[in-house]
Amino acid sequence: MMDRGKMLKKLSSSKPWDVIIIGGGATGLGAAVDAASRGYRTLLLEQSDFAKGTSSRSTKLIHGGLRYLQQGDVFLVIEALRERGLLCKNAPHLVHHLPFLLPLYHWWEAPFYGIGLKIYDLLAGKLGIESSKSLSKEQTLRAIPTLEPEGLRGGLIYYDGQFDDSRLAITLAGTAASQGGVLLNYMPVVHFIHKDGMIKGVKAKDLESGETYKIYGKTVINATGVFTDQIRRLDNPKEKKIVKPSQGIHIVLPKSFLPSNKAIIIPSTDDGRVVFMVPWHDRILVGTTDTAVRKVELEPHFMEKEVSFLLEYAGKYLTKNPTKDDVLSVYAGLRPLIKSGKATKTAALSRDHAILIDPSGLITIAGGKWTTYRKMGEDVINKAAIIGDLPDTPCVTKTLPLFGWDKTLKPTETLSVYGSELKKLKMLMRKNKKLLHPNLPYYEAQVLFAVRFEMARTVEDVLSRRTRALLLDAKASVEAAPLVASIMAKELGFDSSWEKKQVIAYKKIAANYILT
Repeated sequence: MMDRGKMLKKLSSSKPWDVIIIGGGATGLGAAVDAASRGYRTLLLEQSDFAKGTSSRSTKLIHGGLRYLQQGDVFLVIEALRERGLLCKNAPHLVHHLPFLLPLYHWWEAPFYGIGLKIYDLLAGKLGIESSKSLSKEQTLRAIPTLEPEGLRGGLIYYDGQFDDSRLAITLAGTAASQGGVLLNYMPVVHFIHKDGMIKGVKAKDLESGETYKIYGKTVINATGVFTDQIRRLDNPKEKKIVKPSQGIHIVLPKSFLPSNKAIIIPSTDDGRVVFMVPWHDRILVGTTDTAVRKVELEPHFMEKEVSFLLEYAGKYLTKNPTKDDVLSVYAGLRPLIKSGKATKTAALSRDHAILIDPSGLITIAGGKWTTYRKMGEDVINKAAIIGDLPDTPCVTKTLPLFGWDKTLKPTETLSVYGSELKKLKMLMRKNKKLLHPNLPYYEAQVLFAVRFEMARTVEDVLSRRTRALLLDAKASVEAAPLVASIMAKELGFDSSWEKKQVIAYKKIAANYILT
């Protein structure tokens, strides 16, 4: 699938790239797929690992956004619903339909939310899933037995999409590579190459070898999410900030708190957000919060008040009140929201994307969300084609099957994320079929697969993003880390010193996901 060594060798070409993309999250990877599939010479550079930042820390939903409908942003909802439908077709092994139950405790909620959901159904058009419907109190409790019965009047059911975010990111990387693109993780851009005030390329440093590369390109795209302003200021230190980051956290609970295949949506909290309780990989995700932050980090830290907020809301709607002792993992992510002069709360800022062209020719795409990654890629590559005077080639990603496309697999099963590549994994499992840990659904073979075919370079890459061990049970993942390090060291040709350093580094990161 992907080999970092082979990718590095392709950097030595003196021929300029058509498109150089900075950032290996949802936005950058979507742009890489679009550019490569048009036949453009495409290079993507990521400072850490693919989806290391925001793109692996989502609520795991592909959705239109009911809250945006409440805010009157109908265009964004229509666009997101259309993209949801396309993604279900283009990656059936990764995206599946998920029923959401909206519990009703007040008389006015049924007509208010019921009308909104019918509009939501209509806006989806031909790419819709199932229609929303009303449930009686008895039907609601049969659907979710652990829902708080006191004061319950009934419920509403509607449908959206669910996925595994970092696995979709790896799939997009594989798709771009299969289309001829070159993608490199652990390769931060450290400088721009200018000529007559215009950007002609970048200088990037390989964090593994320490070597710096001069790379020339016809266009350069800044798709770095919350790091957008840092890259723009690398080009021009006087640039004003355009991103206002907001932190959201999720807590992960055992399945026993919500023993159902249906998610719960709480449509309005005290701070104006939507809270979800979502079944995922035999666990329950509860999120998300909305807290304005000033500091931008690759590993943001959760705040105790955020955890308390989610535990409180989960307790209000479930018969079994979760406590801190029940939390298997907690993860924080930063939203790259675009600044607005009108909004005073981050919850009110636009989730739509924007494209800026700086005087130097640097193209920046900011904002957006996972659901609309494909449309974002199309829009920004359309701009790049004009600026770089590239061949006028149409976008093909609306109907492009993503790497591993397989509609025969059941997408709710853990190993379905490999799609058609599952055959290759099962061959490895014949000799490496032991579990990494009794509390985790992952095998030794998946470590080998991640190293050989998915450019995993660290223990964290494997336990956090190639598998989701860190999110499903942070403590169990720490216990599995020495075994993962040992398997990786043998595969990569590293010594015991590398193993020890990797385990220490992983424990330090995992500490951010464990409540003490």
